[in-house]
Amino acid sequence: MAKIAESELILNKDGSIYHLSLRPEDITDTIILVGDPGRVHSVSSHFDQIDFEMNKREFITHVGIHKGERLMVMSTGMGVSNIEIAMLELDALANINLKTREPNAKRRNLNLIRIGTSGAIQEDIEVGSFLVSEYAVGFDNILAFYDFPQNDFEASFSGSLKSYLNLELLPYTVQSSSVLFNKMKSD
Repeated sequence: MAKIAESELILNKDGSIYHLSLRPEDITDTIILVGDPGRVHSVSSHFDQIDFEMNKREFITHVGIHKGERLMVMSTGMGVSNIEIAMLELDALANINLKTREPNAKRRNLNLIRIGTSGAIQEDIEVGSFLVSEYAVGFDNILAFYDFPQNDFEASFSGSLKSYLNLELLPYTVQSSSVLFNKMKSD
């Protein structure tokens, strides 16, 4: 595979990835993502210990141990553009050798869990309730720039929603990981 150009994979002088200021050894397999940087401290306060902290712009990261498992919580800031930066850089940390600038032979999958606030239109869901979503629907256009496969249900739902709401842009529908969904649902 070809090397990734410096303009496409920007690193800091210390070898960390540009926006997140993290190195591959800093990230964990399970990453909790929050939008608001203040929520990082709220989540990591439940860790048994915090081993690593990084603060750069809206990207605040804490890595620690919770019930024997090494976890990471990171803020993404506001909006899909910031989330895209975080996802691209986390993927690079997991799947690119930053020294050689070449993709790793073996791909690493990360478990990403998003914790945030949302509204609900159902009267039986009280304000402050905890919800675990089986599907998410996006109305932004970020995924229009990616090869993003959807299964038959996701594509059908997205198309029906576009038609029903008379949208110019095709929304996207994504099913959560059944493993993570069941883990979050039960604990």
